[in-house]
Amino acid sequence: DHRDLHSFPTRRSSDLVYGSSMGNTEEAANLIAAELGVDDIYNIGSTTAEVLNGYDKLVIGTSTWGSGDLQDEWDSFDLDSIKVKDKVIALFGMGDSSSYSDTYCNGMGILFEKFSANGAKIVGAVSTDGYEFDESIAAKDGKFVGLALDADNQSDLTESRIKAWVEQIKPEFA
Repeated sequence: DHRDLHSFPTRRSSDLVYGSSMGNTEEAANLIAAELGVDDIYNIGSTTAEVLNGYDKLVIGTSTWGSGDLQDEWDSFDLDSIKVKDKVIALFGMGDSSSYSDTYCNGMGILFEKFSANGAKIVGAVSTDGYEFDESIAAKDGKFVGLALDADNQSDLTESRIKAWVEQIKPEFA
C-alpha cells in the first residue's frame, strides 16, 4: 500500500522508505516489506520528512548512481529534516558490484554516515563474505552497514539475502 503525500500517520511503529530510479530498489523494498510485515511503504520522492518523523523505526533503501552517488530523489531530499535521533534504522542498498566495483553500494554508506552522525541506532550489518567488489564506503570492518544487493550480477541471491537479513533485524522491529 503506497501512501500518498497527504497521509500523515499518528505515531506508528515502523515503515519502509526507498529511492529507486530503475525499479530494482523498489522491488527489493516490496520483498523486504512483505517479509518483515511492514504495511507502510513510501517512495522518498513522494513523501515528506513530516510523514517519516511519525515513525519510531525505519527501513531505508537506496540505489547507488554514477561514481558512487546517492540516488537522485535521496540526493535532493533534506536528510537533516528526518529526525533520526534514537530511532532504529535498518539500511539496504542496491549496487552494481561489477561495473562499479570501486563504489559498490556507496549510496547506503552515505545514508549510514548521515543518519549515524544524527544519532540513529543503525541495525542490520551484513558480512561482506560472498560479495565481489573492490571498494565501498558502506563496508566497515568486514561488514556492510546494511543489506547490500546487486540486481545486475547477483539477482539469484536477492531473495535469500533478504530473508536472512529480515530474520536478523526482526527482533528490532517487533
